Amino acid sequence: MSALNIKFNTSNRELFNTLRQRVDEYFKTNQISKFANYKMVIKTIALFALYFTPYFLLIFNTFPNTAMQFFCCLLMGFGMSGIGLSVMHDAVHGAYARNKTINDLLCKSMNLIGGSSLNWSIQHNTLHHTYTNVHEIDEDIAPAGFLRFEPHAKLSKIHKYQFLYAWFFYGLMTIMWATTKDFKQLSRYNRKDLLKLKNTTYKKELINLIFNKLFYFTYTVIIPYMLLDLPFYQIIIGWLIMHYVAGIMLALIFQPAHVIDTTDFPLPKGGSMEDDFATHQLRTTTNFGTNSIFMSWFVGGLNFQVEHHLFPNICHIHYKKIAPIVKKTVEEFNIPYLSKSTFVGAIYDHAKILYDLGRPNKLKA
Repeated sequence: MSALNIKFNTSNRELFNTLRQRVDEYFKTNQISKFANYKMVIKTIALFALYFTPYFLLIFNTFPNTAMQFFCCLLMGFGMSGIGLSVMHDAVHGAYARNKTINDLLCKSMNLIGGSSLNWSIQHNTLHHTYTNVHEIDEDIAPAGFLRFEPHAKLSKIHKYQFLYAWFFYGLMTIMWATTKDFKQLSRYNRKDLLKLKNTTYKKELINLIFNKLFYFTYTVIIPYMLLDLPFYQIIIGWLIMHYVAGIMLALIFQPAHVIDTTDFPLPKGGSMEDDFATHQLRTTTNFGTNSIFMSWFVGGLNFQVEHHLFPNICHIHYKKIAPIVKKTVEEFNIPYLSKSTFVGAIYDHAKILYDLGRPNKLKA
């Protein structure tokens, strides 16, 4: 079923209208912008420094010790995930700045760290944020066949062990982005006519993608190999360490927000969803670890996933402040406000649902 044909229930918009009115009132009363402030700018600089400082230390051969070189690659992995979670993610939603040019520029930081800003915009904004946890539309719950993230997906014998092996494959996420996934995804979006939503063509974006990949591999692999007196395999190992750290970080933030024991996986009926858009987001999204200052800082406020899905156009630095408003309003409408108290607890519950989804007598569609 085409995502463009799925409609949400529009008979009752009182919940979202009330949420929007109260959140807007918060910003108006406090006379603050919904976009980034100086703290966000400092954070942006710090995250880019976390990625590029180790890079330049490496290519200038500051540390001839192999262990320190690999440690720099590890730091780059944290920097890469931080840029993706905190900077690019706000920008792709138009939430970083009021100025569209600034958002577009920061969104392209996805290309700088090996991905595709266009593909991410379609997968994340168009498919995931609109049709969260909807079978065969939300690609965030449609991984490779050896993983099963929702009860409507086909069950295979191998899924019985996914609660054990899934964690290894999570680390491969950005490696796949950097190599094969973006090309496959672009082709798929072309076949589904999703590129038309971005007013672009497959030929144009394929050329852009090839250019971006050449640039990325030139500065992350070719230049280090040319400047450093190191065997090629060591360069590749460092590159893999960087990506594996970033991949596991991204997966451990995104998966517990939606693939967890408390979230729903609703199906459309006759081309329509039963719930209105706001209620759908609340039933398919979970917060976690919202009391952790460091987590809220590093993961771009995505531990406040409920607030993010309801108000993706608001910069994440404001989520902690608007969360009590959202929670109070949602509870007034007798809809569950899903939240796990700790990050570790959310990971544990994600592991539990991976276990249940691997068994035919659990979580039946």
